[in-house]
Amino acid sequence: MQSAFDSLKQLTLSIQPLSEEEWDAFSKLWKPFSAKRKEVITSAGDKEKYLYFVVEGVQRVYYYDEQHREATLVFTYAPSFGGVLDALMLQQPSRYSYETLTASVFLRASYHDLQTLMKSHDSIELLIRQGITGALTGVLERLVELQCFSTEERFRRLLQRSPHILQLVPHKYLANYLGMDATNFSKLMNKVKMD
Repeated sequence: MQSAFDSLKQLTLSIQPLSEEEWDAFSKLWKPFSAKRKEVITSAGDKEKYLYFVVEGVQRVYYYDEQHREATLVFTYAPSFGGVLDALMLQQPSRYSYETLTASVFLRASYHDLQTLMKSHDSIELLIRQGITGALTGVLERLVELQCFSTEERFRRLLQRSPHILQLVPHKYLANYLGMDATNFSKLMNKVKMD
């Protein structure tokens, strides 16, 4: 588990420098957690209680409506933070679900513990704000892709951002993420030359 904490430290310090004392306080918040494949960790309607750090596995945040339509919004995999961030920070019932696509290992920190630490350490509060700002930037870029780019352009951008994603995520979820059906996704994969 030490390597998990080393990865957490590396990612954390790349977002916001912390003193050794601040890192020590922050690192003590995190507890090991694991989940089986296809396990819903946070369900729509629940409050998000934890911020997750992905050590192993692949997860997704998705929306499911009354008409049984599903939209995959975000994938998470090591080393990254995960969970339903808006529900976590607002402490309101989530509109989305957070599900493992593979067996997954995490470190997780409770909302309560994060809030307490953020109040006593300005740099920790800045770290969380910087992390959320980065996530918002990704969401805005994705909205531009969905509204302005062709399906092929969205596919190419996804591969530029995450070239390894085709090996990590089942194709039916990638197709849903790109807003297309699985058959067309297979055709697109054959059409687009993999560099």
